[in-house]
Amino acid sequence: MKVLQFTIPLPHDKSVIVEKVCLPHHYPYLHRHKEIQITWIRQGEGTLIAGNNMHDYSAGDVFFLGSNLPHVFKSNPEYFAHNTNKQVEALTIFFDPEGTLAPFFDLPEMTQGRIFMQQHQQGFKVPDGSAGEISQIMTTLKSASGSDQLVQFLYLLKGLTNLKDKLDPLSTYGNLPGITENEGIRIGKIYNFIMRHYSDPITLEDVAKVAYMTPESFCRYFKKHTGHTFISFLNEIRINEACKKLIAHKFESINSIAYKCGFNSITNFNRVFKYVIGSSPRGYLDTYNNNLVNLNRVAS
Repeated sequence: MKVLQFTIPLPHDKSVIVEKVCLPHHYPYLHRHKEIQITWIRQGEGTLIAGNNMHDYSAGDVFFLGSNLPHVFKSNPEYFAHNTNKQVEALTIFFDPEGTLAPFFDLPEMTQGRIFMQQHQQGFKVPDGSAGEISQIMTTLKSASGSDQLVQFLYLLKGLTNLKDKLDPLSTYGNLPGITENEGIRIGKIYNFIMRHYSDPITLEDVAKVAYMTPESFCRYFKKHTGHTFISFLNEIRINEACKKLIAHKFESINSIAYKCGFNSITNFNRVFKYVIGSSPRGYLDTYNNNLVNLNRVAS
């Protein structure tokens, strides 16, 4: 898997591209493009890798991805299984503020929007409380045409720039050295290998072979270009998967989750889980269940 440099096909009569996806799983390759991307996940679950960080996604989530930010929406393994009825649905808006829209963004009235995009080059997840409003505007934008579509695009930008919550970046990629095409290919292979084999006893030597490097050279390279050590990245993948299993309530015991996610001892699992998440697995599950009960009470 490599960081593919995409060119989004731009219709001659469109400045904003709207794409609706309904497939068995998301496009599985790490890629980037000059267009800013806003994606609403209508159906499906998985892991978003953006730059050097990862985030769970599920139905209802909306993500803003900056220009040329490497990313992949990695569907959960069950979406790749044979004879499954699962599928993903997503609505995405693409636009290039430096392309045909450049004169528009040069207007003095667009200063706030231009600064907003510069500040959020590393992307963000739209807060849950605002995702419904943003996704509704995206739906209206999709149905519009001609100048009406540009009007809805303005409403979308206004909705994003007016978000009041703190918007945490999806990635710290911008603080790391730039990744060349060849480096992107190598890092993509490493990510893919670890995500496919996280439940196995992966060693440093195993991953170094994937990168065609010595273990010593690999450690320096991976840390320089991702901000992670191999162990910290592997642990985050494993704990991320453990969290999914916990909140899905499809497990025999917490011990069984530990072993299915690649940990060879429950003590080590508990220690790493608390380091990554900030609480024990049981505490994490209790907090999730309590929040779910409170949300249901508010809804009723």
